[in-house]
Amino acid sequence: MMWRSPRFSHLVARFTQLHPKHASHRYYNLSRFNPSQSQAISNPPSQQKPTHTDAPNHYIGHNVSRKDKNKYLLSTLLDLNDTKEAIYGALDAWVAWEQNFPIASLKLILNALEKQQQWHRVVQVIKWMLSKGQGNTMGTYGQLIRALDMDHRVEEAHKFWQTKIDTDLHSVPWQLCHLMISVYYRNNMLDDLVRLFKGLEAFDRKPRDKTIIKKVANAYEMLGLHQEKERVLEKYSNLFTEEGSIKKARRNSSEKKLKSVKYRVDKNTVHVSPNSSRD
Repeated sequence: MMWRSPRFSHLVARFTQLHPKHASHRYYNLSRFNPSQSQAISNPPSQQKPTHTDAPNHYIGHNVSRKDKNKYLLSTLLDLNDTKEAIYGALDAWVAWEQNFPIASLKLILNALEKQQQWHRVVQVIKWMLSKGQGNTMGTYGQLIRALDMDHRVEEAHKFWQTKIDTDLHSVPWQLCHLMISVYYRNNMLDDLVRLFKGLEAFDRKPRDKTIIKKVANAYEMLGLHQEKERVLEKYSNLFTEEGSIKKARRNSSEKKLKSVKYRVDKNTVHVSPNSSRD
């Protein structure tokens, strides 16, 4: 059975005061919550223990759909003060109703925050997830690095990269490596860019996109390392030629398919004379 958190009761009460028109009596029936089970909101989450006994038949949030819960959390995160305590408290209270950690719902909320360019909120939510031991994937790491960069916290993004990712360059996806190279390039952190690329080369990691090589070559040029620039351009010259050949082959293939379809249509077309009657 799901356990109830007094932090959630406090949060719902605050939401009701701030947004009375959005607080549904059917969904948030505070009168059924047992006041004797409440604790001080200032207690840290580690001291909050789930209550498994004397649960009412219709507790708060019991009839709320997943979609409504997600909307509720999103609106709450946007309305709360910009403090770690407020955001973490709201997330702790929201997740207290879940039997399993709702990673899928949080991903949807993170995507919604990204669309609204709420980069600081994205950072806070992901850091809270990581503090719970959840979301430790390369996809989440990339989302955090991108949000930190957009929130003008590139040094923090760099430190996170070094701590969590840089020690495992032999298996980091190229998409994430390209993201970090772009972050370094955009913020003129050219030494770090070159160091990262050399680390990838040390593991014989071969880039798959010519835009990576362009950024690395430009970085070498701006650092005055012209020989290194020429070496990189020569070593990965196949990316510039093969990519053009692949695109040309795909274009020719598409044109052939289009001509083939047009030929079949023309061959099977029924020509109707002007004097013919139509249904």
